[in-house]
Amino acid sequence: MKLYVGKLPYRTTDQDLNDLFGQYGQVVSATIIMDRETGRSKGFGFVEMGNDEEAQNAMSQLNNSSLEGRTIIVNEAQEKRDTRGGGGFQRRDSRGGGGGGGGYRDRRY
Repeated sequence: MKLYVGKLPYRTTDQDLNDLFGQYGQVVSATIIMDRETGRSKGFGFVEMGNDEEAQNAMSQLNNSSLEGRTIIVNEAQEKRDTRGGGGFQRRDSRGGGGGGGGYRDRRY
């Protein structure tokens, strides 16, 4: 089960997250999300645990708990949705295949 962990102190590392959740079971992965431009933490991350029961226990114990003076949020991660939008049209050619949808962005000018 994958968990979302929010409102983390900005200096929290992947290892800190791994150690914290490791108290409740096997951690498969622990990742702090970093800003690409600044290289700083965005204050949230994801933890994947080996079994659902351990993940549920960690979630119930750690949600609204204090970490370095900040109250963190822990809940089940939601599947990522495509937020790019696009809004383009889907083309169909005579063979019935689908096409892109970006208009001239797909062409080189």
